[in-house]
Amino acid sequence: MIKKVFTFLTLILCLNNVFAQNDVVKDDKASDYNLNKPERELWLKNTGLGLFIHFSMDSQLGVVISHSLVGASDDYVNRYFNELPKTFDPAKFDPHQIAVLAKLAGMKYIVFTTKHHSGFCMWDTQTTDFNITHTPYKKDLLKEFVDATREAGLQVGFYFSPEDFNFLRDHHIPISRTDVKMDGATRKAYDDYTRRQCEELMTKYGKIDVLFIDGEPKEVVKQTCWKLQPDLLITRGAIKTPEQIMPGAMINEPWLSCITMGTAWGYQPTNERYKSGNQLIGLLIEARSKGGSLLLNVGPKPNGELPIEQEERLREMSAWYFVNRECIDSARSWVVSKEGNILFTAKGGHTLYAIVTDVHDWKEGTRKTFLIHSALGKANTRVSVLGQNSQVIEYKNDDISCRYKQMDKGLEVSVVKAQRIYDDHRWPNPVVIKLENVDPSFNEAVMVETGGAIPITGGAILKGRIVNYKNKTVIRAHFYYRRYNGQVETLYADKWQVGNWVNIQADGNFQDTIKPLKGSYEYKAVVEQGQVEIEGENNLFKQ
Repeated sequence: MIKKVFTFLTLILCLNNVFAQNDVVKDDKASDYNLNKPERELWLKNTGLGLFIHFSMDSQLGVVISHSLVGASDDYVNRYFNELPKTFDPAKFDPHQIAVLAKLAGMKYIVFTTKHHSGFCMWDTQTTDFNITHTPYKKDLLKEFVDATREAGLQVGFYFSPEDFNFLRDHHIPISRTDVKMDGATRKAYDDYTRRQCEELMTKYGKIDVLFIDGEPKEVVKQTCWKLQPDLLITRGAIKTPEQIMPGAMINEPWLSCITMGTAWGYQPTNERYKSGNQLIGLLIEARSKGGSLLLNVGPKPNGELPIEQEERLREMSAWYFVNRECIDSARSWVVSKEGNILFTAKGGHTLYAIVTDVHDWKEGTRKTFLIHSALGKANTRVSVLGQNSQVIEYKNDDISCRYKQMDKGLEVSVVKAQRIYDDHRWPNPVVIKLENVDPSFNEAVMVETGGAIPITGGAILKGRIVNYKNKTVIRAHFYYRRYNGQVETLYADKWQVGNWVNIQADGNFQDTIKPLKGSYEYKAVVEQGQVEIEGENNLFKQ
């Protein structure tokens, strides 16, 4: 077995850097109070993909879900709470079709918004009239979701916000996500209100598999829900759940990244920028290569249907997953997460999946050769391409066999892209090369920490270090950096600029000076080990 790459200390160091750049999510740190059962966290590590559904009555306007109430005028607030419920009727919500599509795309569970920060409840609650049954829809939409998800064989997940703007409004407290002041009696009423809602959710709908808690107070939610459902897996509130970003380095503990298809969590009919299907597949692969999973969000239209743009992308992901599911389900990290545009997952320590992500110029029927530095071939090594038999290609009699050769600098692999997926022969998504009976070329990767940035005249000094520096053959490092325009923009950012190689000092420290970038920028330390680049976490420098 490959040795664990990251110690617990390194995990904490890395994740501190991840969340240093997260300028939206403030409540994402894993809690010491974690009653998740080991088998449930193992299930998450084996699970590559889940579906997140953000849905509420403000989808009628196409505005940000709930948050438009913060700082809103009294007139806006009154019309939001009094008028929008009267016109909310998701009559075309079909949870069965959504669940079937999610399963086809490789998703193992669905997390649905039971209540977002506005306080609007999507179930038949006795705690407030501000709920789905007091709309033209009238029915318990949450029950329909639970039944359909279970029927499809997927696990049931709830999103729940203990923050409740409707409660604040009813108690004449300014709507805010920060600096909310309550006296003791109101705080007790708030906690009791939250507890009663959690009791309903955990007792009315049978076994609930996953809970995502977004906001405060989390502890009353965790205590109530774990007491009633001890097998419940709590993600946000107990483990790391970076939002709208991917960690920069591998993490050994269970984690997931929750990411939107576009920029919005809820339905945004105009002025939206959707990620391509290829980008979403890339995010899934990146999550798996770094030891985590992807919770991909959709936002239904106010009538309950998925926007066609979101359905299209899920179907593109379904096609790729149908071909390549083996490299995703129950996969683990390799000794390194990637080499250039090839990302890795592994199984059993000796089966490696080399996922070639940049295939825009790889034409169907052509051969490409790759040199993998982190793998060593053996006499019984076998090479194949997932989805194809590498014996027959349509309309041709070419040699499309898979080959390999152990070279001094790595394992040379030669394969042909031979499976026709699209009519025009231009399938643009990653190709997965499976290598069986291979060993890693080194037992463990060095642990890289991205340090601070010190502004100086004409630039900035970036710092990094190798934690517990023992491998003195690792002698050089450099930095990647690029402009940072905000959390949501990270996945739309410019390509990384690459700094100069610098020497690593005897204590494992290194640094480089870069020219100034306009505004804030993100950066990460990178060291070279065995001709492979090992990346540290992303860090953020604001100016």
